[in-house]
Amino acid sequence: MQTTVETLGALERRFNVAIPVQEIESEVEKRLTKMARSARLPGFRPGKVPMKLIVQQYGPQMRSEVITDRVQAQFNDVVRDQNLRVAGYPRIEPRAPAAGNDALEFQATFEVYPEIKLNDLASMTIEKPDASVTEADIDATLQKLQLQRATWKPVTRAAQKGDRARVDFTGAIDGVEFPGGQATDFPIGIGEGRMLPEFEAAVAGMQPGETKTFPLVFPADYHGKDVAGKSASFTLTMKALEEPELPPLDDAFAKAFGVASGKLADLRAEVDQNLKLELKRKLEALTREQALRALRAAANFAVPGALVEMEANNMLQRAAQNLIQQGVKREDIRLTPDAFREQAAERVTLGLALSNLIEKEGLAATPDQVRARVAEAASTYEQPDAVVRWHYEQPERLAEFEAAASEQNVVDWVLGKAKVVPTPRTFDELMNPGPGSN
Repeated sequence: MQTTVETLGALERRFNVAIPVQEIESEVEKRLTKMARSARLPGFRPGKVPMKLIVQQYGPQMRSEVITDRVQAQFNDVVRDQNLRVAGYPRIEPRAPAAGNDALEFQATFEVYPEIKLNDLASMTIEKPDASVTEADIDATLQKLQLQRATWKPVTRAAQKGDRARVDFTGAIDGVEFPGGQATDFPIGIGEGRMLPEFEAAVAGMQPGETKTFPLVFPADYHGKDVAGKSASFTLTMKALEEPELPPLDDAFAKAFGVASGKLADLRAEVDQNLKLELKRKLEALTREQALRALRAAANFAVPGALVEMEANNMLQRAAQNLIQQGVKREDIRLTPDAFREQAAERVTLGLALSNLIEKEGLAATPDQVRARVAEAASTYEQPDAVVRWHYEQPERLAEFEAAASEQNVVDWVLGKAKVVPTPRTFDELMNPGPGSN
């Protein structure tokens, strides 16, 4: 008999399931009889337990299992017969049977996957960053390597960028010192940007032994909620100041960083190669982000709430696990799925659009694309061929590379449809973005 499926909303569906009581009882009896052949109860040999005791001990549980199996079987039959694509899990609820109806009745409510619709991507603009590695970028990286091997010597002049200071300070709000506003022998790298701008500005120009009082306004989004947005007064004393002495950039320096030839030119070439690889990955990531953002904006369909709920709970579990690994006690975690539901909806929407395009446009990763990604990842190891072989020993080890390659195919497809505007950027802008940068 054809079952009528009701449409409750854009994606929500419902139909009724009826199971004859006689069918349930017959199956329960069959299963209990089979169980009795090997059942064990204290005081009886295996297979010799009286059927009455079997029914008392296992009857209710067996009946529940039979009902669950029958309802699930009927649900699956209807879904298959009517070619429904169920999203998430159905909600099965009992219904009051009609008078004279010798059957158990249930109501199955569920969601189906949406029809994926995308707006025209041709009207969308994607900014594609474009940059290259220059000699100045290589020089800057070598200077950072020099700083790693620098020695520090005391100086008595005014503090300047690149120096390292040791200070004592005390902060007060409305004349009252506040928790966390005091420190002794506190190290500050001038120009590193780890302190608030007003604090660094106050330190710059000071000399060892000098004391200064200066105002500071904490940002409204400051991590210390008790002082965020408030005005404070700090008294600062510089106790010591050091400047770096950098080792010379020569062959000995290159050898100290493990360059086999011991030549500075080869260290420079190695730095150049590494920076180009970093830049390539950064450009790909930024372009991918822009393309997927455009795809999400073009996505025009309802999202199954069941999938959103599942994703929100998965995100909650991952966040809780990260907090536990950082030392937070499980009982102190106060997160709820509500905190992740909006982001979960975005992820589900994008995931559905990606899956649809991969299937519809034939954008699944090819074996060559997967192998190229595995080889690139393996190239950073001492024995890349062995790493490649390891990944191919078990197919599941390739899943991450297959997903990344398929996603890249979608990105390329989107870039081919949208209006792409090359945006010149420098290496430093991309690798060291300031506040508010994309």
